[in-house]
Amino acid sequence: QVHPVESGGGSVQTGGSLRLSCAASGYDYTISCMGWFRQAPGKEREGVAAVYTPGDSTNHADSVKGRCTISWDNAKNTLYLQMNNLKPEDTAMYVCAAVGAYCGYGADPEQVFSSTFRYFGQGTQVTVSS
Repeated sequence: QVHPVESGGGSVQTGGSLRLSCAASGYDYTISCMGWFRQAPGKEREGVAAVYTPGDSTNHADSVKGRCTISWDNAKNTLYLQMNNLKPEDTAMYVCAAVGAYCGYGADPEQVFSSTFRYFGQGTQVTVSS
């Protein structure tokens, strides 16, 4: 069993920054993928970023590329999402996902985010005001 627990959300103004964290107890970093998803009210959940935790290869959605960076800390078993230059359209509940089946170097982000992730956290709210 893996229990992702997110933190770091909050309210910022346009152009601000936040760093989200996800503590993933029970996760074996040597074998699969971790990711971030988000869901805004009235919209479908969308993938934001994923990382192949045995290495360092990452995948980012086009909507956040250049503004957000996913990373993994093996020693802390913790996933991060650094978000810069935030926009109102980034407002959503951000959810950490563990044990993904497909990600990493050369992977199509659309396929990464539509692949199976076995465990999801409760989420942390990010609100960006204009």
